[in-house]
Amino acid sequence: MFCRQPVQWLRPWTQLCALLRQRVHKLASLKEASVLSPNKVKRLLYPLTDIEAYLDSSVDRTQFHIFHPHVDDVLKAERLFCPSPSHRIDYYTSAERMDHSPALKQPEVCFIGRSNVGKSSLIKCLFSLSPEVEVRISKTPGHTKKMNFFRVGKAFTIVDMPGYGHRAPKDFVDMVEPYLYSRKNLVRTFLLVDGSVGLQKTDHIALEMCEETRCPYVMVVTKIDKCGRGSLLTNLLQFQDVIKTQTSSCFPQPFLVSSLKFSGIYLLRCFIAHITGNILLTDTCQT
Repeated sequence: MFCRQPVQWLRPWTQLCALLRQRVHKLASLKEASVLSPNKVKRLLYPLTDIEAYLDSSVDRTQFHIFHPHVDDVLKAERLFCPSPSHRIDYYTSAERMDHSPALKQPEVCFIGRSNVGKSSLIKCLFSLSPEVEVRISKTPGHTKKMNFFRVGKAFTIVDMPGYGHRAPKDFVDMVEPYLYSRKNLVRTFLLVDGSVGLQKTDHIALEMCEETRCPYVMVVTKIDKCGRGSLLTNLLQFQDVIKTQTSSCFPQPFLVSSLKFSGIYLLRCFIAHITGNILLTDTCQT
């Protein structure tokens, strides 16, 4: 009689876990994706290698392999994005101003980019192993109007910033600049650019803003599934040239991602886990 009671109490939690597993995308986990062919897994994990063969021999390839972790490290990072009773992953709060931001101690990374670049979609994809985390996505550009904070246990925080450009909040600069300049636990900014259209005027302004703060940032190339290989190569070379000649705080390697096909998601998770000090890589890399 007494041994049955705990089972009854646990049953709702068990049913919830089963329901959440049904909602997890089949490619959300690298471990699950390993049932695919080795070539497909490699393209998902390292999307740059899929187009590298089409680059001219004169193109410097060293920038594309600076962060190239072992699969074991990627799997270690993936565990951080899996929730558990002792490791909660959830939306925490929103803020319209820096002085409204929560006083959190864990390392923080933020995502900024032009409206409709796929910021919220990318964050939702990163959290795809935690489908209960509510990341609001809209087809209308400029949907995100506040700084949205998501906690990954005690490991780190991800911040979804409002988009700039079309339908951006009127006080975008007043909201974002103080955060970038004064957030003490901010360890990296991820600047998202649309791989199908290349750098726009507003992207160059955002680059200048990131350079002025002198805080390290990374260029993330989104929507790589939305354009042909030729257009992507042309834009990628443009990104590489800008990083090499016009920046001093940007990580030399751009990260290619597709939120639709999960390309580059595992690698980006691993990079976030590494720069926030949550995993030590078995292979040496520059960050």
